Amino acid sequence: MTAALIFAGLIFLIMMGVPIAIALGAVSLVAMADNLPALGLMAQRMYSSTTGFTLLAIPFFILAGNLMNTGGITEKIFRFAKASVSHYWGGLGQVNILASMIFSGMSGAAVADAAGLGKIEVKAMVDDGYDPEFAGAVTAASSTIGPVVPPSIPFVIYGSLTGVSVGKLFLAGMVPGVLMAIAMAVAVNLISRKRNYPRRPKAGYGEWWASFKDAILALLTPLIIIGGILGGWFTPTEAAVIACIYALLLSTFVYKELTWRKLLHILEDTLLHTVRVMFIMATAGFFGWVLTLNQVPQTLVSGLTTVTQSPTLLMLIMIGVLLILGMFLEGIAVILICVPIFIPVVAFIGMDPIQFGVVMILASMIGLLSPPVGMCLYAVASISNVKVTALSREVLPYILGIFLVMLMVAFIPAISLSATYLIE
Repeated sequence: MTAALIFAGLIFLIMMGVPIAIALGAVSLVAMADNLPALGLMAQRMYSSTTGFTLLAIPFFILAGNLMNTGGITEKIFRFAKASVSHYWGGLGQVNILASMIFSGMSGAAVADAAGLGKIEVKAMVDDGYDPEFAGAVTAASSTIGPVVPPSIPFVIYGSLTGVSVGKLFLAGMVPGVLMAIAMAVAVNLISRKRNYPRRPKAGYGEWWASFKDAILALLTPLIIIGGILGGWFTPTEAAVIACIYALLLSTFVYKELTWRKLLHILEDTLLHTVRVMFIMATAGFFGWVLTLNQVPQTLVSGLTTVTQSPTLLMLIMIGVLLILGMFLEGIAVILICVPIFIPVVAFIGMDPIQFGVVMILASMIGLLSPPVGMCLYAVASISNVKVTALSREVLPYILGIFLVMLMVAFIPAISLSATYLIE
């Protein structure tokens, strides 16, 4: 089957509302219908796509995020952020961004941030006089920092697909994640000045110190994760396990907010989320193998290089495809589909796969904020009682900020690659 027919079938099924995992598997089966020996390898390819040691990090980072959301850790982080930056223009909007930045160093998942920490952030902002649409938009946008700042579940998946060091990918996301936060903070500042949103008096040293002491153990989590990886004490997968143990100890013995009933609910939610991710990865692994057998990546490289051999134009074309796909597919699905197709193009233009990985994750973050399938928009809409259409309009300045950061990463390698030399 030709590349055009494969992708036409995939797009048709997605537009018909077929779940992405089922669509990937169905198209792969049809494409291999005339090759029974290869079709017999389907179960093997699906199994091998989900059994890498690196992928063990995914359920543990999901579990760590759920433990922190339920065990009282997010409230400590929000209080500390409020004492630190609520006196600037945008007040609790700036708090929202800083809190998400800190929490992102623990969970690695945008939707976990939006659904967990977001409940606290939106309520606090609305109670303080901010429009619900503004509060929801800032919450949805700031949650996308999570998968860029280490640790990151999308980086774990990208690393498992490409063989690139997950530790280096984590480090590569640090500077772009900070730039995202700065871009959002600037947008919040400008909008708040224009709309005259409230800001709080600067917290006294005593109040700030009290909030810091209350949150210090939670704030140590990202330092333990990144410090351990940098120091060579443990791998990213082991870091995920340690993050779970640390969050469990904090929630149970320090903050004392985790009960057996809550823990069972957390484990159930983690299991369901993990199964969804792994099922998509299994069918996407078979789909990628089918693409390779049908020489789709080679065909794509040949076709693109026939149109242009300019690295800049090829990069812009890939970004355009990622952004369009991100509007209709979950970010993980975009990564799983596009990695086997685009990596040969990345090699052709001489781009470092780590740098491209950061570009791809940033593009998928824009997808999380873009209708009709923006998952962060729906997660925040459900907790803020704001319509998705209203959030879609309000979130545009933050999408622009992420887009500009993505272009900077795409064309200035040092932004993403400079920190990776720490573990050379």
